[in-house]
Amino acid sequence: MNPESKKQLNVILLGVAFMFMFTAFQTCGNVAQTVITNLNDTNFHGSGYTSMAIIYGVFSASNLISPSVVAIAGPQLSMFFSGIFYSIYIAIFIEPSTWSFYTASVFLGVAAAILWTAQGNCLTINSNENTIGRNSGIFWALLQSSLFFGNLYIYFAWQGKTHIAANDRRTVFIALTVISLVGTVLFFLIRNPQDLNTEEGEISGGADNLVEPTSDQSKMTRAADAFKSSIKLCFTKEILLLSITTAYTGLELTFFSGVYGTCIGAVNKFGAEEKSLIGLSGIFIGIGEILGGGLFGLLSKSHHFGRNPVVMFGIIIHFIAFYLIFYNMPNDAPIASMRGTDHIAYMEPSKEVAIFCSFLLGLGDSCFNTQLLSILGYLYAEDSAPAFAIFKFIQSICAAVAFFYSNYLLLQWQLLIMAVVGFFGTISFFTVEWEAPAFVARNIDYSSI
Repeated sequence: MNPESKKQLNVILLGVAFMFMFTAFQTCGNVAQTVITNLNDTNFHGSGYTSMAIIYGVFSASNLISPSVVAIAGPQLSMFFSGIFYSIYIAIFIEPSTWSFYTASVFLGVAAAILWTAQGNCLTINSNENTIGRNSGIFWALLQSSLFFGNLYIYFAWQGKTHIAANDRRTVFIALTVISLVGTVLFFLIRNPQDLNTEEGEISGGADNLVEPTSDQSKMTRAADAFKSSIKLCFTKEILLLSITTAYTGLELTFFSGVYGTCIGAVNKFGAEEKSLIGLSGIFIGIGEILGGGLFGLLSKSHHFGRNPVVMFGIIIHFIAFYLIFYNMPNDAPIASMRGTDHIAYMEPSKEVAIFCSFLLGLGDSCFNTQLLSILGYLYAEDSAPAFAIFKFIQSICAAVAFFYSNYLLLQWQLLIMAVVGFFGTISFFTVEWEAPAFVARNIDYSSI
């Protein structure tokens, strides 16, 4: 197997590891509030919403230091230890206590920042300008498979249950913890591309590809440089423009992962299926994500298409979804009480339209995220960790803001905010894509500024 094939194998292993981890974590997130509700009559008094706020808040702040951590530990170890904290958070639910739940939320926020910065770095160093689009699509499709498997479990295993007994809870979260640990261990199978280049150099008799050992002093220097690069990159034209697109992904992430499921579950017109439809909605979001990741990964093999048509397709798909949701869902659905809402929007609520919109939300999201991963890896191939840290910093802040206002704004205003930010985010992405070749040609290294 040649070094290029081994790098592609690294990308596949990266995607499979994330698929296992987030099958466990996203399933945990989907059932957490239901489980917590059944625990509130005990000594446990935690809140899933408070935990989410802690995670996103710490996640945002920790993106300032995550490039330095990745520079010192390397992407492989960074992802492994981050995976351990994801597993600990899930394991807390086996025998939950309030203090351990919130403490684990803090550590998970830090781990998430390091994990995603290391993921972006790992994806970039295993790609080049010809393969970054394809590899982004492969990774995204594998990652989003977690939405399918986790929600499929919710739909079938807990259908019709109104109370989650302690034995049911322990069985589920022991299994989820094991699944998360399997994904964490898979990070050790990813080989360092520098080792692959060394093997290639030894075979060809060349010496240019040999990598000298890195001293502790040089690691600290790299960590400091990574931190300075993160600050300086924040104020560059390309990052400022892409920040609008990134902000949109944070807003719509909150909508499809939290708000839309709540809307479906609140519509009393859906009858006894309203709660199980939440799981089915998650499955179709996952199908859209997987299809989009795989399709756009294949299309990216040809530079004839470029990134802009994919992003244009994504925003059109999302605008269609927003329009249908506006017509199908009652305006008060996001903030309805526990009793749900009997109101009707501009049409009789349709289960089929609701699930079709779930698919469109997932498909459109894959368009934006695969192309953002691709363009960041292309523009910052030599300095990827700070760039991906800024990406996650902006995305997580906007997601936290969206989680906050989702408790108060009617559906029409939430859709309007996403439509406006999505429109300007698409325009800004187009601008960066048009100027990308000139930017790369200048070969700017912000770490040396």
